[in-house]
Amino acid sequence: MKGETQSHNNRTTPKIVLFVTILFALLIIISLYNPFLSQPLPLLSSSSSSSPSSSSSSSSSSFSSSVDDAVVIQEEDDPAVSSRTPEICDIFMGEWVPNPRAPYYTNKTCWAIHEHQNCMKYGRPDTEFMKWRWKPDGCELPIFNPAQFLELVKGKSMAFVGDSLARNQMQSMICLLSRVEYPIDISHTKDENYKRWRYVTYNFTLANFWTPHLVKSAETDPNGPTKTGIFSLHLDEADGKWISEAEEFDYLIVSAGHWFYRPLVFYENKKIVGCHFCLLENVPDLTKFYGYRKAFRTAFKAINALKNYKGITYLRTFAPSHFEGGIWNQGGKCLQTRPSRSNETVLADENLELYMIQVEEFRKAEEEARERGLKYRLLDTTQAMLLRPDGHPSRYGHWPHENVTLYNDCVHWCLPGPIDTWGDFLLEMLKTEGRRSREEKLRYSDRKLKA
Repeated sequence: MKGETQSHNNRTTPKIVLFVTILFALLIIISLYNPFLSQPLPLLSSSSSSSPSSSSSSSSSSFSSSVDDAVVIQEEDDPAVSSRTPEICDIFMGEWVPNPRAPYYTNKTCWAIHEHQNCMKYGRPDTEFMKWRWKPDGCELPIFNPAQFLELVKGKSMAFVGDSLARNQMQSMICLLSRVEYPIDISHTKDENYKRWRYVTYNFTLANFWTPHLVKSAETDPNGPTKTGIFSLHLDEADGKWISEAEEFDYLIVSAGHWFYRPLVFYENKKIVGCHFCLLENVPDLTKFYGYRKAFRTAFKAINALKNYKGITYLRTFAPSHFEGGIWNQGGKCLQTRPSRSNETVLADENLELYMIQVEEFRKAEEEARERGLKYRLLDTTQAMLLRPDGHPSRYGHWPHENVTLYNDCVHWCLPGPIDTWGDFLLEMLKTEGRRSREEKLRYSDRKLKA
């Protein structure tokens, strides 16, 4: 009897092992393909992001092989590259965290860096300001993937509309894309304020339009009460230099801010209605906030009135300056070497007012545009840049012995530097746009089937 029981147990054991093995395999398969998982497997995400890079780099200009290898390694094991951002995550709220892999280009590998933002060339002694990435609360923001970006914008065009910070952003983008391809100059003019660049392999065009006030403006007095000039702003007329060509572009990235601090005279219907610190007799001081609101309102209305414009309009929000010890032309400087934490500073006073005006006018324009089927998106860089007092050129935008009239620059951003994160934001928004488009098409198909 004992022998029969032992024999029975011997026959049963393999069956139990087989059953457990099959059950375990089923659990693995279910975890791989369960549609309710919030994130794909890192392996799948990594391969999808690195594949375009490897295929594109074979036919385009790139860094040396050692840098290419570093990029591949980074894409394979960096969670900030491989993770997919959950839809419920606000990518614009978070903290700066160390990123020892950065920067992804240098002033020696990218020729597009403006001299006054070329901090390493002009002797900035610290390098840690380049080694941070933005970490949103509750998710990861993938590091900019140049090949992926170029695939998404293939056959399209993008214009940066604004002041020298818009140019700063465009030059950052050129440097970020330089790991895959350099563009050729296809500008219609020799004026550096109106440049166009073509990425031949991808038939993608980048452009910038210099328009510091977005509306028609002119310097009417080179001195004025602050010796920084007086500008006349026609608040009901968009600047024709950019609005006349806006219909050509698939993406408009609109921004403005720091030029509104200078003395301004406001015109509406060709008549003076007020000013900002102009000190002219019988001209009421309406403050810069009045002009700022009207300028954005006019710019957005002009975009919405374009008959043939079908693109997406991005508002790049105000990026605060970080002057300490004085304003920009009175000895102010910015010598911090580390980012701030979100609990160490807060958006307040004039910075907050300018930001709120932008967002309010954006929401109104977005609602009006929706009736025409146009899209507006908020590229909300304000909080991230508020925390980067360390990212400006300060006195490292020229040689100390140069006989030039240049002030410490605590407005623009070193390249490489924190402004490169705007590329991370923009790429993530483009990917989100693609997901939205697919979902809208699916909903439209469902409606047709039900009908």
